[in-house]
Amino acid sequence: MKFRIVTEYHPETPSYAAYCPELPGCCSAGDTEEKALQNAQEAIALYLEPGPLKLKPDEKVYEVEIPV
Repeated sequence: MKFRIVTEYHPETPSYAAYCPELPGCCSAGDTEEKALQNAQEAIALYLEPGPLKLKPDEKVYEVEIPV
């Protein structure tokens, strides 16, 4: 699965911000554009990682794979 990452240079800090427009709140930064992209990839992986669930006794969980 592919995601877009948008980068922007901030001269005040001098660093790069990076965010994924498809995943609200998924953003990162780095001292270089390359590092910001690497950090954003890690942020996307963490964003998509499933978290713990509390289920009622009559509920079931299924995992599905989305074809690309």
